[in-house]
Amino acid sequence: MLISDSTFLSQQLDLQNKRILDVGCGAGAMVRFLARNGAQACGLECTPSQLQRAHSLAAVADEQYFTGVAQAMPFADASFDLLTFFNSLHHVPIESMAAALREAARVLVPGGTLYVAEPLTEGSGFALHAPVDDETVVRAAAYRVIQEVDILKLCAELFYQTSYRYASFEDFKADMLSIDASRTEKFLAQEPELRTSFKRLGEADGEGYRFVQPMRVNILQKPDG
Repeated sequence: MLISDSTFLSQQLDLQNKRILDVGCGAGAMVRFLARNGAQACGLECTPSQLQRAHSLAAVADEQYFTGVAQAMPFADASFDLLTFFNSLHHVPIESMAAALREAARVLVPGGTLYVAEPLTEGSGFALHAPVDDETVVRAAAYRVIQEVDILKLCAELFYQTSYRYASFEDFKADMLSIDASRTEKFLAQEPELRTSFKRLGEADGEGYRFVQPMRVNILQKPDG
């Protein structure tokens, strides 16, 4: 059964009136969901184009966006009740992933929660992106760091399947290149094959093509006191 990232999160944790930071928030979709569901929501993002998109969209409540990286967050100690990493921990440089989790612990209140949702290296979504952006190594490194962290207690490991949709191949191409322009040369070199894979792997549903992405969630907690 497919479920959205936001729905799965809301099934696991109480969001109401919580101070929540989404780390690596991209264009802010999760931040807006959090704000819409009663959280005091903030997003942290290091890519200027993504921040520009986040600021260009209508605010849901009083959500805020900040420039910065996970391994050096621009926030005071104990600023948040909950931190979320959605498809973002594996984007932190491998040598900085442990520092990112230490920073998460630092900005969480005692007893606060860290929620890390990471894509697995399987499913039609992974197969579509892998020729241009194979994240097998960095995803494995992110999981290893989660298992090894000693300043946060690992409370749960959960799995679900989500999906995302592209209206067309051109929509997929624009998304891939807007997130990381360095992919352009590799993408263009493989564009004919990617077009074929897009239609082979995607499920046409009348609104575009849907791709399935299995996910793993690790929920960690900062000790009290």
